Amino acid sequence: MSLSAVIGDIFLRLVRISVLIIIGVYLANVAIDRGIIDAIARGSRWLTRPAHLPDEVGTAIVTTAASTTAGYGMLAEFRSQGRLSDTETVVAVIMNTFFGFIQHIFTFYAPVLIPILGLQVGLLYVSFRAAIALAITVCGVALGAILLQARDERGEKTTQAAAPGPRGTALQRTRRTVRRIIPRLAIVYGVVTYLVEVYDLTGVGAVGAPLVASVELPTAAVGVIAIFTLDTTAGAATLAPLIGTVFTPRTAVATLLIGGIVSFTVSTFKRSIPFQVGVWGPEFGMKIVAVNTVFKLIFISIAVAALLSV
Repeated sequence: MSLSAVIGDIFLRLVRISVLIIIGVYLANVAIDRGIIDAIARGSRWLTRPAHLPDEVGTAIVTTAASTTAGYGMLAEFRSQGRLSDTETVVAVIMNTFFGFIQHIFTFYAPVLIPILGLQVGLLYVSFRAAIALAITVCGVALGAILLQARDERGEKTTQAAAPGPRGTALQRTRRTVRRIIPRLAIVYGVVTYLVEVYDLTGVGAVGAPLVASVELPTAAVGVIAIFTLDTTAGAATLAPLIGTVFTPRTAVATLLIGGIVSFTVSTFKRSIPFQVGVWGPEFGMKIVAVNTVFKLIFISIAVAALLSV
C-alpha cells in the first residue's frame, strides 16, 4: 500500500471514530445538563444497582447497544468528570460487552454471516457468541457486587442527576474532552498502521495449527482459521461448503470460535489498543485492553470445550 493510501486509511478511520466519540461525549454532557440520566437510569437500575454502579452507567449501556464507540466515549467522559472511579469504569466496560454485541447482530451476523453459514450453523455460532458476551456481562455485574460498595452506603445519592443547564456548557466540556482524545488517537493509529504495513501479521494464523491439533478438529480447520484471521467473512465462506462433509455443525462452530481467538490477537493490535489508548490514555487504556482480552479468551475457550465435549 502506498504512503498516500495509508494516510488516507488512517484519516478515514479517525474521522469515523472521532465522530462517534464526539457524539458519545456530547450526549453524556447533555444527559448530565438536562437531567436525562435520571429518566434513562430508571430503566437500567436492574443492571447498575446490583453492580453498585452510578446511574450514569445505564445511559452509556443504552448508547453502547447502538454504538460501542459512542458508549465508550460516554464512559470516558463520566470518568474524566470524576463520576466514575477507575474500578467502576473497568466494571462498567466489562458489563458493556453484551450490549456491544447486540448491534453486531443487526449489522453483521443476521445480514451477512448467517446467510453464508446456513441457518443451523449460523444460529448456533451466533448463539454461542451471544452466550459468551452475556457471560462476560454477568461477570461484570458480579464483580461490581463484590468489589464495589453500595453507593448509598458511602453516603452518595444513587441517582446523580444534575440540574438542567445550558447547551453551551455541554459543548464546552465536549470540546475539552475531544481536544484531549483525538490527537492521541491520531498518533497511536498512525504508529500502529505503519507497523502493520512494515511487519507481516498474517503469520499469526499459524497459531491455529497447534490449537486445532489439541482439540482434534479436522485438518481443514487450519486453513479456515488462517483465512478467518485475515477476513471473517472470507473465513466463513471457506468453511460453509465443507459443512456436512468435513465439518459437523459442532466442529464448524468450534473452528470459527478458535478462529475468533486468533483473529482477536490481530484485531487487538490493529484496532483495540489504538482505540482504548486513545480514549483512556496509555496506562488505563492498556488495563482495559488486558481485561477485555482475558475475559474473551477465557469464555471463548470454555465455549469451545463445551462444544467439543458433547
